Amino acid sequence: MFKNKAILIFILLALSLTNCAKRGTITGGLKDTLAPNLKISFPENFSTKFQGDEIKLVFDEYIKLTNVNKQLIISPPMEREPIISPTTATKYLTIKIKDTLKPNTTYSFNFGQSIADNNEGNALNQFKYVFSTGAYIDSLSLTGTVRDAYEKEADAFISVMLYDMDDKFNDSVVYNKSPRYITNTLDSLKTFKLENLKAGKYLLVAMKDQNSNNKFNPKQDKIGFLKEVITIPNDTAYTVDLFKETLDFKTFKPSQSSGNKLLLGYDGKQRLKANPPKVVVTSNKIVVPSLVTKMPEKDSLQVWYKPLKADSLAISVSRDNYKEDFILRIKDQKKDSLDIKALQNGVLNFRDRFTLEASTPLVKFDKSKLKLLSKDSTAVDFTTEYDDFNQQFFIDFKKEASEQYTISLLPGALIDFFEQSNDSLNYKLTTKTPADYANLRVQLQNVKRFPVIVELTNSQGKVIASEFSEAKTTIDFNLVEPTVLTLRLIYDDNKNGVYDTGSYLQKRYSEEVIYSSKEINIHANFDWEETFDVSLPYIAPPKEKPTNKKKSSF
Repeated sequence: MFKNKAILIFILLALSLTNCAKRGTITGGLKDTLAPNLKISFPENFSTKFQGDEIKLVFDEYIKLTNVNKQLIISPPMEREPIISPTTATKYLTIKIKDTLKPNTTYSFNFGQSIADNNEGNALNQFKYVFSTGAYIDSLSLTGTVRDAYEKEADAFISVMLYDMDDKFNDSVVYNKSPRYITNTLDSLKTFKLENLKAGKYLLVAMKDQNSNNKFNPKQDKIGFLKEVITIPNDTAYTVDLFKETLDFKTFKPSQSSGNKLLLGYDGKQRLKANPPKVVVTSNKIVVPSLVTKMPEKDSLQVWYKPLKADSLAISVSRDNYKEDFILRIKDQKKDSLDIKALQNGVLNFRDRFTLEASTPLVKFDKSKLKLLSKDSTAVDFTTEYDDFNQQFFIDFKKEASEQYTISLLPGALIDFFEQSNDSLNYKLTTKTPADYANLRVQLQNVKRFPVIVELTNSQGKVIASEFSEAKTTIDFNLVEPTVLTLRLIYDDNKNGVYDTGSYLQKRYSEEVIYSSKEINIHANFDWEETFDVSLPYIAPPKEKPTNKKKSSF
């Protein structure tokens, strides 16, 4: 019996060792979904009479910092940023203050979403460390919402600032001084809350601060402001609309692009086509024939000049009260030649004009050398127009459904600034049927004032169609290509037919822009009627399902 028991024990021991040698997967239980917590801090959070230059934060588990440069908001801002360490996985953080702290001031370090546990990345949401150099913690607050004055939705990471409006205040503070208080909407919120504020009078400003320096750079940053003085304490929820200012017109030193063209960079886009700058090119005080056009998709002008033998050119630029002179050394380079490109290829929509784009500016047109024929070789009447600023030549005519057209340009139909002529050009175009398009009737409701501009925009924000109304509340957009559209209304307060942005120094808001509260998914061969209540706010659109609606006429 003893022998049998010994054998049994030996077998069990062997099996146990074998099982220990087998590889397996360790299951660690439920996934950690909890954010880390602050265990203790030195000095204690919400301390008063703070005099040191170092803060230590101890957490209940290992944490990591993520995007702390974007997420951390220090209010009031510090001229010299504190050093936060370590940047590796740790249970504690040390904040080394490099700035001289202001007396009797409450400071707030809001870490946003930057502190998360090391393993699962659970963020400690909006963790704040607050202290005061005075005898108490300021506890007043201000709330509100930021919007974009022109786009449907505001950008992420909008800074919201308060500036003291004391006897030293002037409007230039946004350009050269840090605000008294600051917060940030971070990457998802469009609301803000400024906390730990002191009672007083303030200027409220919102800014898309591209350089993250708490100072307004009109060339890069969007800005929004309130004209009225903000008095704290205050329980009003404010709305601030951000806009991109139009800079004053200014040009930079030109550069030579070819043997007959200079590029002239500029700031300021105020109706440049309607009021282009005057550019005079001279060589040895003799005026050189020249033309100015817009460079496509760039903030540059093209200065075309007749080729000549010279080492340098003098360029004088003037527009309204602006004037600047330049001297440019030039080299012998290859010259631009005339090339014609059609912007439409194959199908021509009913709402479009056939457009030719010239690589050099056109100056002469011979309509007798243009022919427009239908598919049965019948001549079709047409009109022409030339946009000299954008170098585009338009051919317009009444389009019939399901028709084929041929446009022919004989040599000499188009002649450019350098006496170059087009080669023989032929273009084949077709039209669709009205059933391939949709008609949209818009009924405006609750319009506050006129005139207004009503626009259809696609998902990329491009304007598909636009109508100006001085009193009408029924707007028709016929023969529109099927797509997903958004309605936009602009209160054209200065009655110039275009949207105008605001100005901080002039204390002028941008013109008010309203988006429809939903998108419109229009389909071919349908008539649509939409009510556009401009008193309703824009909301993120739900996905619309196609509906079966019979074709009808207005």
